[in-house]
Amino acid sequence: MSAKLQANLNCMDIVFDIPDDLVSSVRNKRRWHLALASVNSSRALLSLFGQVIAKNERKFSPISSDMFGNSTSKNVSTFSEVECVIDIDKPQAASYFSNVDQLILSRLVKEKSLDGLAKLGGVEGIAASLRTDVQQGVNDDVEGTLRRKEAFGTNTYLKPPTKSLFHFVCEAFKDPTILILLVCAALSIGFGVKENGLNDGWYDGGSIFVAVFLVISVSAISNFRQNKQFDRLSRISSNILVEVVRNGRRQQISIFEIVVGDVVCLKIGDQVPADGLFIEGHSLQVDESSMTGESDHVEVSKDQHPFVFSGTKVADGYAKMLVTSVGMSTTWGEMMSTISCSPDEQTPLQARLNKLTSSIGKVGLAVAFLVLVVLLVRYFTGNTRDGNGNKDFNGNKTRVDDVINAVVGIIAAAVTIVVVAIPEGLPLAVTLTLAYSMKRMMADQAMVRKLSACETMGSATTICTDKRAL
Repeated sequence: MSAKLQANLNCMDIVFDIPDDLVSSVRNKRRWHLALASVNSSRALLSLFGQVIAKNERKFSPISSDMFGNSTSKNVSTFSEVECVIDIDKPQAASYFSNVDQLILSRLVKEKSLDGLAKLGGVEGIAASLRTDVQQGVNDDVEGTLRRKEAFGTNTYLKPPTKSLFHFVCEAFKDPTILILLVCAALSIGFGVKENGLNDGWYDGGSIFVAVFLVISVSAISNFRQNKQFDRLSRISSNILVEVVRNGRRQQISIFEIVVGDVVCLKIGDQVPADGLFIEGHSLQVDESSMTGESDHVEVSKDQHPFVFSGTKVADGYAKMLVTSVGMSTTWGEMMSTISCSPDEQTPLQARLNKLTSSIGKVGLAVAFLVLVVLLVRYFTGNTRDGNGNKDFNGNKTRVDDVINAVVGIIAAAVTIVVVAIPEGLPLAVTLTLAYSMKRMMADQAMVRKLSACETMGSATTICTDKRAL
């Protein structure tokens, strides 16, 4: 052991004033010396850690709620007490972007806060916090992309669950016409069995049941297949390609692969894939009518209005934007989450046919009720006669069974009028025709989102457009 180290150890003994009973042996002295050396090493490492933190803070300005004047939370750059904690279980993505508050970043763009943007150091300051180079883009590596998706989410939206076949069967049973036919079929079977016996009395009612079953089956299966086809086509149509800058190279990726920090290149006709900030460009104008309802184009510039929103379209110019929010964190995502699923739309022809069917059904019910009343009155007043010329009803002389059979026959006649009067297959025929037309159009790579479009285009005689829409 050198003389200098020995002198330092002697000084440590004086400072700590170690009792004689604890340092009676050389081994105990060495243990105390090692403990003191460990404490000094920890202090040195702690001091170095503070210097690294200060350096990182100067390079990456933290995005916190204080930037918006919120005094409820402390600024992350203010440390009243330095504490070194190593959390092994903490996700890497959270620690990688620990100085970025996603909620504050989303609110900055949604509220179009120029003051908040200035406090964060402008677009360049936010890009530095997101570890993005505005010229080179983000690093195109799997690990970095996964970190950003874990920290800020993916560029996907919540969709309503897919409707099952059972759902469409239940929808078919909500049709008043179907319910009336089922009631008529049950009455027809009951009266038929009562009048003609079990072997021959179920024919009429059973035939009605089979017809109703076929109508429900064909309608439910057709709507189910149409819904699945729409979902598949919707996924294909929404999976558009966007141009981004990664590792200094321009490349096209799916809109679902966009992550926070990406540098997206926009040109005329492009859909803005996410919320973000204007980096550079020329004469950029966007159409925000899908969000605001205003038809006027909004000019985007770096100084006056650097905010761009998901779901809008580029009407003029070109630019680069920095993605700050994706998926459900965007303004478009919030709008989609508040819109409830609308019921299935009917074509104008279907609506008119359903109205016609309902009117015919009501007339049929009225006629059937009138016939029922007239036949019952004629029977009980003795105005009806059998094949031998005798009255069907002769007061107390008529047996109870004969009266019941006669009443059952009269009711069966009224039910038959109702069944014949309701054209339950008319709307179904239109649905099948439109579905077949949609299938044939898909063979020509023409996607039909709504069945009403087939009828609308079939009725069109003149199409007015300008040179941009060609």
